[in-house]
Amino acid sequence: MLRTAMPTARKITVEIPAELLEKAQKASGTGITQTVRTGLQLVAASQAYAGLRQMRGKVRFSRTLAELKADR
Repeated sequence: MLRTAMPTARKITVEIPAELLEKAQKASGTGITQTVRTGLQLVAASQAYAGLRQMRGKVRFSRTLAELKADR
């Protein structure tokens, strides 16, 4: 039987306002664990988004938009 490596997980205890959790669960449509995971992923991704925003207008492409569209 082939076993695949599972990512290491940590069990945590957090205290958060009930109203915040309810709003987040309603917005995500998922349970507590998945809501917390999604929130943490968004926080982690926000740093990457900030870096991309800083590069706005500073990246030069070797192909024009017309060339990219024609390459479809």
